[in-house]
Amino acid sequence: MKVNFFATLRQIAGQKSVEFDLPPDVTVRKLVEAVVTHFPPMRAELLDEQGELYRHVHVFINGRDTPFLEHGMETAVKLTDTVNIFPAVGGG
Repeated sequence: MKVNFFATLRQIAGQKSVEFDLPPDVTVRKLVEAVVTHFPPMRAELLDEQGELYRHVHVFINGRDTPFLEHGMETAVKLTDTVNIFPAVGGG
């Protein structure tokens, strides 16, 4: 499964996109767990102390942010889905 990283997450991953070997219909939660297992420094960027995705982090599946998916973090992700992960972005 191809995961695209943006902004500061690209620096941690060392590249724009990374292929993960995951089972079909893995959940968003399991996908995020695979990301932080593969890139331990991302844990502090993506997850709070309880292991939940920070509200300011955005995991998009086919252009839809995870909180707006029918089952949130428990939504199944297909191997052909487009996955984009964005850290918090500030500006003014």
